[in-house]
Amino acid sequence: MRIIVTGATGMLGQDVLRVLAAQGHECLGTSSADFDLRDAAAVLAAVKAFQPEAIVHCAAWTAVDAAESEPVACCAVNGMGTLNIARAAVAVNARLLYISTDYIFDGSGDTPREEYDKPNPRNVYGLSKLQGEEAVRSLTSRHFILRVSWLFGHGGGNFVETIRRLGQEKSQITVVDDQIGSPTYTLDLARLIAQMIITERYGTYNVTNEGFCSFADFARVILRADGSRCRVIPIPSSQYPSAARRPLNSRLSKRSLDENSFPRLPIWEDALRRYIVGD
Repeated sequence: MRIIVTGATGMLGQDVLRVLAAQGHECLGTSSADFDLRDAAAVLAAVKAFQPEAIVHCAAWTAVDAAESEPVACCAVNGMGTLNIARAAVAVNARLLYISTDYIFDGSGDTPREEYDKPNPRNVYGLSKLQGEEAVRSLTSRHFILRVSWLFGHGGGNFVETIRRLGQEKSQITVVDDQIGSPTYTLDLARLIAQMIITERYGTYNVTNEGFCSFADFARVILRADGSRCRVIPIPSSQYPSAARRPLNSRLSKRSLDENSFPRLPIWEDALRRYIVGD
């Protein structure tokens, strides 16, 4: 299959490109150096030149806090940019897989969000990704929308590497303990994407590694795996001010994966172990 992977220099994009290529697909990885997502003509020209059968759209504005002071720019990339990708996919009759986020929900309650629960983003980033979802659904039925959370992987900055660095530098660190979700390894996610994109089991999916934890719990497991003696001091989100409000409940149901016979990802502790040893 001929596949374009946008955001191919990012954490997830790199893994998706690598997994797809290893499976024998003819892939084109693109980045902002190849075209600006906000430029509809440039997006369409690049897609038409390659004539893909599928597009995996990983490219996005991911600076959550910066989005609060630059909402127009963020929504232009994640909303209008995704609309341009969807239009191009339709133009060449390609299926489209779009990476969304748990941030499209407001984080209320303490039960996992179902795929078709009503979105209610609390920050600009979540709003912009919801705009992307709506653009995809409005233009093509041949789509996969994957809501992911708490990504970590090789080839980019992430929570795991931040905690590992701090564990070497400090004797104790403060980490929020009232945000609950599922750490997700980009390589595990990429492997599922590779399985999904060759099917026609279209729809909206929540995709994370199995299990839930707080960021403080996550940090403790990271430090323990590294052999660090750094101590984690749990604090509420109210004591860690940031420009963007984060959801307290990032738990996601996997109903769509189960109903469509896709495998769930491994538990997050196993994913972390493999990431650290170099899987």
